[in-house]
Amino acid sequence: MDGSVPEPPEDEPGEVVDPRAVDLVLRVGELLLASGETTERVNEAMLGLAVAYELPRCEVQVTLTSLLVSAHPGGGAAPMTGTRAIRRRTPAYWRLAALHQLVQDASIGMLELDEAHKRVAEIKRGRPPYPSWLLVVSLGLIAASGSVLSGGGPLVAITAFFATLLGDRAAAYLARRGIAEFFQLTVAAAIGAAAAAVVVAMGNPGQAATIVTGAILALLPGRPLVASIQDGITGDLVSAGARVLEVFFMIAAIVAGLGAVVYIAVSMGVQVNVRHLPAPAADLQPVAVIAAAAISLTFAISLAAPRDVLTAVALGGGLIWVLYVVVRGWDVPPVLAAAMAATVVGVLASWLARRHGQPVMPYVVPTIGPLLPGTALYRGMVELNTGDPSTGVLSLIGAVSVALALGAGVNLGGELVRAFQRVGLSASGRWARPAARRTRGF
Repeated sequence: MDGSVPEPPEDEPGEVVDPRAVDLVLRVGELLLASGETTERVNEAMLGLAVAYELPRCEVQVTLTSLLVSAHPGGGAAPMTGTRAIRRRTPAYWRLAALHQLVQDASIGMLELDEAHKRVAEIKRGRPPYPSWLLVVSLGLIAASGSVLSGGGPLVAITAFFATLLGDRAAAYLARRGIAEFFQLTVAAAIGAAAAAVVVAMGNPGQAATIVTGAILALLPGRPLVASIQDGITGDLVSAGARVLEVFFMIAAIVAGLGAVVYIAVSMGVQVNVRHLPAPAADLQPVAVIAAAAISLTFAISLAAPRDVLTAVALGGGLIWVLYVVVRGWDVPPVLAAAMAATVVGVLASWLARRHGQPVMPYVVPTIGPLLPGTALYRGMVELNTGDPSTGVLSLIGAVSVALALGAGVNLGGELVRAFQRVGLSASGRWARPAARRTRGF
């Protein structure tokens, strides 16, 4: 009545934000992302921890190289925001399983905040379930198994084994010298191709292709390929684009190493010919099925997967090869056959992972190893460097198409399992997944 401006009402006191909870969410997200988990799963895990430890109105942003967590107390109080950069990513699937169990325990109220911090510290300091020498040897075993799957014998397998080990140790030396990973892969691929060129020069052209196929198989980016397609399907387009670009550069490095060696070999008169390349197996020979299972098993060991998934992964590797050969027998193109086989294996792997309460990546990534297109890449580079560039480009496109079909197939299998999931963060329905909303690109 006296014309004075009324004082605004005092704000309600805001909710208390515990900085230790924000730090825990960031640390768990960092370890998950650095260990090879997809963006969507990292986002789900971080939001689950935020709810478990009562962070008010928490927002989470996850990209391939950084994390951000922001809690808004309300009542006029300033929000608390934390961020963390991912500077190094090393596949460690045993760590994914441990972190997944931590998030589950925290979500059902079985883990106090202090205890959660202790467990995260133990996981970070923990060691892989296999000795360091076995992680290195597993790469050579992938190459040896791949060469056997391509039709090689014991001598070829041994040659591919040592060529891959030599390439890996050379790449590790370059890494210690600060050389970029692109050139590390280039050198590793070149060493494998050089071993094949030596075999051709010694008069065994048919054996050379199986050697280089196995060596390339150990280098192909199966893990980032699956993660990139998963991120793209679930709407994390920034991370998906970054991962696809990462896959592109890895394949480009392998192709560069192969191309340089093949070009030098042809220039020196070595008779490198695509007619000497191995043809895909037309029947289900026991040796081929065992070799496919061995590829998946050793692939899982190289990714430091938990020991309790090794049996399932080996069976999955044999199964995906059997399915691929059977479907190819129906005159189905290789790309579609790879996608169909990967979809079936993706369904089984996703169902098994959910049943055991474990992340799905340790199951699906090693399983697609037998179908990664090592032979097609080698064929394309030989054709490019022996006077048939148009056919070579088509072979390289076919190799990339098969790789993308494998990634899309295993992710489709996971989506089919999700469609019937009724509980948890991964349940079906738009409420559980923003990427499921119909936007039609708008």
